[in-house]
Amino acid sequence: MAIERAGVYPGTFDPIHNGHLDVIRRATFLVDRLVVAVAVNAGKEPLFDLEMRTRLVQADLDAIVADGQSNNCKLEVRPFETLLVHFVRDVGASVVIRGLRAVSDFEYEFQMAANNKRIAPEIETLFLMASETNQFISSRFVKEISRLGGDVSSFVSDHVLDHLTQSSGS
Repeated sequence: MAIERAGVYPGTFDPIHNGHLDVIRRATFLVDRLVVAVAVNAGKEPLFDLEMRTRLVQADLDAIVADGQSNNCKLEVRPFETLLVHFVRDVGASVVIRGLRAVSDFEYEFQMAANNKRIAPEIETLFLMASETNQFISSRFVKEISRLGGDVSSFVSDHVLDHLTQSSGS
């Protein structure tokens, strides 16, 4: 019997956008089970609360499965508010998946991976470079453009767009 390769893709996902979804789809080729871990991260002052962010992520994961893009990888979403390596252990994973958009992301991510490795040497971090069509997308820009009445329909799924529109009062 083969050993299940489980990974965790953590983030605030406020909101989840096409760059996140690209990383998720590509990660399904690397692991048998992928837990998308929605972080509390109150320091970022999220637009959507944890419950809403978790529901939005779940809806996007459901769409990936419905479209046949999960590559037989089991996808699940879970909120978390613990140390990442503790969460990774708790869900039985051994890999953290992180997306990199630009060189500017690398320094922070490198430090985080090094700290995680020191705390939990059995957990590996895999970096996936953003595809060229998604390198410029960030949740911060999506929220700001939406708040100012700009069109973010090419950055997020339809259901996320609906929630952004409702939250901005547009």
